[in-house]
Amino acid sequence: MTDNAAQGSTACNLLGLSRTDYNGAKSTLCNGCGHNSIANVIIGAAYDLSLDPTRIAKFSGIGCSSKSPTYFLGRSHSINGLHGRMPSLATGATTVNRELVAIGVSGDGDTGSIGFGQFKHLLRRNVDMVYIIENNGVYGLTKGQLSATADLGQKLKHAGVNELPPLDFCLEAIIAGCGFVARSFAGDPKQLQELIKAAFSHRGTAVLNVISPCVSFNNGEGSTKSYSWGKEHDLPLHEIDFLPMEHDEILADYDPGTIREVALHDGSVIRLKKTDREYDPTDRMAAIKLLEEERSGGMFTTGLLYVDEGRQTFADHERLVPGSLVNLPNEKLRPSKEALDKINGKYR
Repeated sequence: MTDNAAQGSTACNLLGLSRTDYNGAKSTLCNGCGHNSIANVIIGAAYDLSLDPTRIAKFSGIGCSSKSPTYFLGRSHSINGLHGRMPSLATGATTVNRELVAIGVSGDGDTGSIGFGQFKHLLRRNVDMVYIIENNGVYGLTKGQLSATADLGQKLKHAGVNELPPLDFCLEAIIAGCGFVARSFAGDPKQLQELIKAAFSHRGTAVLNVISPCVSFNNGEGSTKSYSWGKEHDLPLHEIDFLPMEHDEILADYDPGTIREVALHDGSVIRLKKTDREYDPTDRMAAIKLLEEERSGGMFTTGLLYVDEGRQTFADHERLVPGSLVNLPNEKLRPSKEALDKINGKYR
């Protein structure tokens, strides 16, 4: 749905907010940029889920992708940090305030190069947040250098030929222990919106690697990050429906038979309607095998690739109290005088 279409709607969600209440500033990205499509999908997902925008915290680093949080959820908290350091910001904010709903937006350069160490350790810790990678295989903001996800042998006008193999963020995420790994395409808003809704319901880090074509510097016929390649080679694992926990199931028009339901921690369910292949997204080795096979298959698979609801989040591991630390009274933040005297007494 376009912004104009959304502005014409008078419908409200469970919070009494209209879809336009979730809009951000007007985009200054290029016309046709995949990042704009993703921003619109995030707006739609947050509206449909009736998320309180004042509880959402947006995080980003540097790059075209990291500008995009300006263009959605204008009532939410937001911080645009240093290049590749978004995971540290999100870790800190969600550690001191567990009431926040965190969403980070990064790019293939921000995540795959300068921020790669931060990305891997965020997943290892399982920080509770949605992590969207807007992946176009190029540094668009600095006019078209090859990124860490550029295709092997790809040639760009100003960057020459890429002679290094690309990183696969989905494979890297699964290996690092991430419990929710999905891939989608900016040109498929229906699938992407259902995946984002499910990601918001997952406890722990949820990674969505979204192929997002750069219309200015990497939209040629030979690029796997272009619109034409994506439309011709996208292989959906399944059709997806997301069922929020507070809603009764109202689906009546779906094919019975090959259906897989995955329950998320908050009680909501993501329903996968399989198409032309059997696939179990809870099978970690199957997910790794699928991604390895893709390397020579000339396709990219979209959908929920892997889910594991069993991992402890970082906050659980650190036994953090619910809520926000800033609202705790002093007696809960500091040891009592008697407790401190007892500790000091051991060293006298």
